[in-house]
Amino acid sequence: MDKIIGISIARRRFLAGTVASGVLLLPGCASMGGFSMVEAIKRLLTLSGERAFAKLVAPGGFWDSEVARFELPTLFSSSGGVLKGLLTSSVFKDQLQRQLNVVAEKGAQRAAPIMLAAVKTMSIPDAIGLVRGGPTAATTFLRSAMGPALINAMIPGLTDALSASSDPILGQAIKALSGVDLGSVAQGIANRADNSIWYQIGSEEREIRANPQSTNDPLLIGVFKVL
Repeated sequence: MDKIIGISIARRRFLAGTVASGVLLLPGCASMGGFSMVEAIKRLLTLSGERAFAKLVAPGGFWDSEVARFELPTLFSSSGGVLKGLLTSSVFKDQLQRQLNVVAEKGAQRAAPIMLAAVKTMSIPDAIGLVRGGPTAATTFLRSAMGPALINAMIPGLTDALSASSDPILGQAIKALSGVDLGSVAQGIANRADNSIWYQIGSEEREIRANPQSTNDPLLIGVFKVL
């Protein structure tokens, strides 16, 4: 047993010494101590996404999140006529905003598998740069690579959720949007929800980088703890 413990301690010291000596800083170095930096970024994004979506698809997920709660989509906030009059009531406006955040949960359910699947197949040409990057470097990279994929994935689910909703405030607001169909409303919510999802994923990435021990993942701990 003592021998095993000694080997484990020696390995950790070697790993720390390797990083401290600058191995990670070498251009083109895609691995360290048998650890793949590409795999580290993929695990970081997967765990960040899993944590983010677990929160967002839960009841009140968007609304209760400090980073994911979103304001009224432009479609609503810039509308005139009857809806503009309704929105002069702070109570109506707040309840509408809350209901739209609730509807967004259905969109997040559609977006989750799309995001997680993208991580598995994505190409990461500069994993070292992402490891050494800012607190949300990996999230920013993935969002740029995926473009509007999450928005497109969410729209059908949001359309269904709007159609099935029996909330009187939401129904009244949509009815007041003269000449606007549910698909357009879903598009507006998807645009807001997309930002919120990426903000939440970025928040999770930041926390993992700051406290990799919380993951219980030897690779993430080995890579980010010493950095």
